[in-house]
Amino acid sequence: MRVLKQLEWPTMAMLGACYGLWFVSGLVVYPAFPIIGLVAMAVATALHSSLQHEALHGHPSRSAAFNELLVALPLGVFYPYRRFRQTHLAHHNDERLTDPYDDPESWYRSAVSWQGFAAPVKLLLRLNNTLAGRLILGPGLMIAAFFSTELGRAWRNERDVRRAWLHQLAGLIVLASLVVGVMDIAPLHYLAAAYGAMSIVAIRTYCEHQWAGDPDGRTVIIENGGVFGLLFLNNNLHLVHHNRPRAPWYRLPALYRADRAEWRRRNGGYVFSDYWAIFRAFAFRAKEPVVHPAWRTGARAVPVQGGSFHPVGVVTGPQIGCNAAVPAKADRD
Repeated sequence: MRVLKQLEWPTMAMLGACYGLWFVSGLVVYPAFPIIGLVAMAVATALHSSLQHEALHGHPSRSAAFNELLVALPLGVFYPYRRFRQTHLAHHNDERLTDPYDDPESWYRSAVSWQGFAAPVKLLLRLNNTLAGRLILGPGLMIAAFFSTELGRAWRNERDVRRAWLHQLAGLIVLASLVVGVMDIAPLHYLAAAYGAMSIVAIRTYCEHQWAGDPDGRTVIIENGGVFGLLFLNNNLHLVHHNRPRAPWYRLPALYRADRAEWRRRNGGYVFSDYWAIFRAFAFRAKEPVVHPAWRTGARAVPVQGGSFHPVGVVTGPQIGCNAAVPAKADRD
């Protein structure tokens, strides 16, 4: 009863809408209109990812176990919730944001690791820094990178990783029984929907972070989230979330409106009007270089327009910044 009294009902309502859309799409829409049904399931799965993000930050209740139970069904297939929780909370160390080694969600690469990549891999990573590339290639690159590191952790028999994957396996058994056994959806068709959900989430993550000397300047504000803002549970106001990580999603807009000028000042103007502005600017143009623009490159960094930093001697266009990754401990100096 105490858990029920403390529940955040807007989040509970969104959970109901998410699971309702997912089940109706699979049970009712898919048999008559398979493609529309799978697209709707992808949208529901993207929303589920946003709700998992809320859960790991302590919503809709104060019980971590209860929150996990609410989002435990692995609609997105590829990532165990507990591993998402561990890596994402590490990402919230704002002093290390965009660091390719210390920030698990960075897309930047270190100068040292970049030099070791084969030419085809470099091409893929460059294409991945356009928005179109991030939507098409990004999920595959993320899955490949994640599983390559997870296999090593499992081989080393790390307890938390093993437990996370055991929970994931149990959830996948339930998911498969629903998708294949009840909804009669071919496994490959559902995997395509799960991949599509990751592409939808990539719209949000594409510009969430950039390199800047001030940690607040590394996190974006997208003022009008529109439909995407609802799907991403207001994480278009991402700087507000990083500074108020315990605030539930439905309070972020009010927090932003209450001090709009100060939020914009703090992040150095790393602001977009809406997601369509990002599509127009970066659909087929890389927003940033793949190698981290300032850290561990062996070159002095200077500020350029937009708040990003780039090594001296690198020719840059009117870029602003984006998610990325940085070098190993050996190349830090």
